[in-house]
Amino acid sequence: MADKYRIDSHKLLFHPERVANWLSAQGSWEKLKNIYPLYMEISPVGYCNHRCTFCALDFMEYQHRQLDPTILATRLREMAQLGLKSVMFAGEGEPTLYKPLPEILDLCSEVGIDTSLTTNMVPFTLETSKNYVKNCKWIKVSINAGTAERYAQIHRTQEKDFFRTLDNMRMCVALKKELNSKCTLGAQMLLLDENADTAVALAEKMSEIGLDYLVIKPYSQHPQSNTQKYSQINYAQLIKLNEQLQKFNTEKFKVIFRAKTMEKWDHTEDRYNRCLTVPFFWGYIMSDADVYGCSCFLGNQDFIYGNINTNTFKEIWEGERRKKGISFMEKLDSRSCRVNCRMDETNRYLWELKNPSDHVNFICNCSHLS
Repeated sequence: MADKYRIDSHKLLFHPERVANWLSAQGSWEKLKNIYPLYMEISPVGYCNHRCTFCALDFMEYQHRQLDPTILATRLREMAQLGLKSVMFAGEGEPTLYKPLPEILDLCSEVGIDTSLTTNMVPFTLETSKNYVKNCKWIKVSINAGTAERYAQIHRTQEKDFFRTLDNMRMCVALKKELNSKCTLGAQMLLLDENADTAVALAEKMSEIGLDYLVIKPYSQHPQSNTQKYSQINYAQLIKLNEQLQKFNTEKFKVIFRAKTMEKWDHTEDRYNRCLTVPFFWGYIMSDADVYGCSCFLGNQDFIYGNINTNTFKEIWEGERRKKGISFMEKLDSRSCRVNCRMDETNRYLWELKNPSDHVNFICNCSHLS
């Protein structure tokens, strides 16, 4: 499988019990309030060392704020007991600028929460890298060009950050071997008109360094973004890059070209009518400690369920604001939401469960002609 990590798909099928509980609840708040998220995205800081041209959360204005580490640790212990399985540290800012992150990752490993990082990797040091590689299930580096010049233009930073990122990748690959870690090390490039001609060069570099994969993914316009520069991007021609990139695939390294997601960019008519993932299977904790049902609607009061500084997670998740959030989501037409959001494939799966075809009991791949 070229995409053994299911990056261009979803993983909810590995959690049938949680899905079954959701299905059997049939809209009952008394049952739904106890369905806790499998996955959380946590933004430990609101600030970033880069100002990428495509940044979806530029409207948050990179505020200098961060989560209280003591409170976060307490809430993570609680969430683990309530059924949380994984956390991705990412969000509004660069997560590795959060000084307490190594201790937080240690705690997550202790309580059985899988962790991951989406990062530009520039702030990595030898000490922090050891901790990240030891604890994280995966680390994905945002590196959005294959040359230093183009990288600096898109990330709106200095060219030296490109070379520092490459050096830090090499360091993490070496640490993975030294620590006998199972951490998956990957990179990600957002495919744009101005970096498409560097994709092959980037794939070559990532393969040589020894990463496990490189993802080439499409842009997704955030409805609140200040930038509209890429809102009309067309992938009809760019998708042809896939053929050139497949030559880098080996047993140890894969290029995961998200063609399926790119094709959906221009074909939204077959989408589900309503988001079914929110507010059940995932959530988002912002750098000001507010708990959201969806990261697409940061700042929207209908998606804020509480704040971890003032309430336990159980109080928030079983509280009145989340109850109102469920009612709100039942009326929201998801076709007006962000195309190719994080939960798109999960939503397609849940929508099909809720709206099955006539022949679902024929579980074989039957042909009417056989």
